[in-house]
Amino acid sequence: MTDFADLVITGADVWTADPAVRWTDSLAIRSDRVVALGSGTASELVGPRTRVLDAPGSMVVPGFQDAHVHPPFAGRNRLHVWLNDLRGRHAYLDLIAGYARDNPGVPWIIGGGWAMEFFPGGTPRREDLDAVVPDRPVFLMNRDSHGAWVNSKALEIAGISRDTPDPSDGRIERDPHSGEPTGTLHEGAAYGYQDRYLPPPSRADWESAILEAQSHLHSLGITGWQDAWVTPATLEAYRSLALSGHLTARVVGALWWDRHRELEQLDDLLAQREKGAAQGFYPTSVKIMIDGVLENYTGALLEPYCDGCGGHTANRGLSYVERDLLAAAVTELDRHGFQVHMHAIGDRAVRDALDAVQAALRDNGPSDHRHHIAHIQVVQPEDLPRFRALGVVANAQPYWAKMEPQMEELTLPFLGRDRAQLQYPFGDLMRSGATLAMGSDWSVTTANPLEEIEVAVTRVDPMHRANAPFLPEQALPLRVALTAFTAGSAYVNHDEDGGSLKVGCRADLAVLDRNVFTSGGAVADARVDMTVASGKVVYERREEQR
Repeated sequence: MTDFADLVITGADVWTADPAVRWTDSLAIRSDRVVALGSGTASELVGPRTRVLDAPGSMVVPGFQDAHVHPPFAGRNRLHVWLNDLRGRHAYLDLIAGYARDNPGVPWIIGGGWAMEFFPGGTPRREDLDAVVPDRPVFLMNRDSHGAWVNSKALEIAGISRDTPDPSDGRIERDPHSGEPTGTLHEGAAYGYQDRYLPPPSRADWESAILEAQSHLHSLGITGWQDAWVTPATLEAYRSLALSGHLTARVVGALWWDRHRELEQLDDLLAQREKGAAQGFYPTSVKIMIDGVLENYTGALLEPYCDGCGGHTANRGLSYVERDLLAAAVTELDRHGFQVHMHAIGDRAVRDALDAVQAALRDNGPSDHRHHIAHIQVVQPEDLPRFRALGVVANAQPYWAKMEPQMEELTLPFLGRDRAQLQYPFGDLMRSGATLAMGSDWSVTTANPLEEIEVAVTRVDPMHRANAPFLPEQALPLRVALTAFTAGSAYVNHDEDGGSLKVGCRADLAVLDRNVFTSGGAVADARVDMTVASGKVVYERREEQR
């Protein structure tokens, strides 16, 4: 007796990502597995209860996996004040005012997603928020989550004044004349405020936030991810959702390394790994944030920042974990079976990360932990071949690799001409033999893999395709970029079943409305018609949306 398929997709261009059989025209799914590829075998598995999707002109790809993303925080913002889809100060203030008006009983106005480019020097002021919400504290993280915009009420609650010292890992933006706080908190000043003063979400709150984010990510063809900032609270929420069956994505959790503590926190991380694991959720990675970002001069550089006027400053940025402690931490985490997921923006941070992995290899010997460095914005040429030599995965966020106001106004003048040419060297990393994975860092940028991939291929903003490409020699071939967002990220996530479509593998896939290889480079114009995760349809675009 034939075991018929649950779903058969026919007539599409199926990109398997399997070098042995790169393309086929049909596939069949039974339960959570791919059971046939090619029309000859797939059609034989159509039974009376089989759903058949005839999809001529469409393209089927393995489910996208995001190797660096923040779903709980993005989902929470989407449920409160979501500024990511707006452009400009006035649009932000209109939405904030409307939210406050519609939610008079909410004691705190929280959310985020504002972009630095819309404010002089990248720093919004408290007076704007005071004008629309004078009676309640407002705390809004910016799009890259390295700073917060607060009103006077929020500053008052924390007792932040002209006499409040900056924390060691951050800065309170101040008026240059009076010294009074202006309403922007950078790095540790923002994180510290969030931890001390914002009401902590309940587990139910975090579960709602994760489900909101999961719904959005599934609509973009994403079937798995690595959460780059898992706290004890979000760990508990993920585990609860996994046990209840509501977590339909496959998720690796990167537990948060507390930069204010040292190696004694290892026992806590081991306990979290043991306690948090559940089918579909694997807290097997540890995230170490080594430095900040270039736009607020906290990214760690080997040589000082320029002053924007042709000179140099004395500032080389911040190292949140000093290099000797970083090497010791990576070595101990590696010894205990953790993967290490490192945030490194500046060239000094990247080098320190590579040196730390080298130390772990020297002390522990080779492993299959697949340590990776995310962001890799500025990399010195001599460090490029070290990724392959050390087995470190280059975890790229390609949407940043384009010319935009933030790059023109807040980055290039402070890097200088020579160092600016070293940004986002994805092409050089590919040519040096590094393994590439990709992620969005959502909600810092769009979560849409197709938009991310287009920038990786063109080095141009999909919204402004007439622009000149940014360092075009670092562009990637489409096949390489698509592989990085599927098989590359699955490799980082130790997901041997993901990233390709083979008979017997888990059925994770996305159905696109066109073949992106024949779209003339306009990859971001494609839309996801269906997403299948573990054999289940978790998203389907409605007819009226097509």
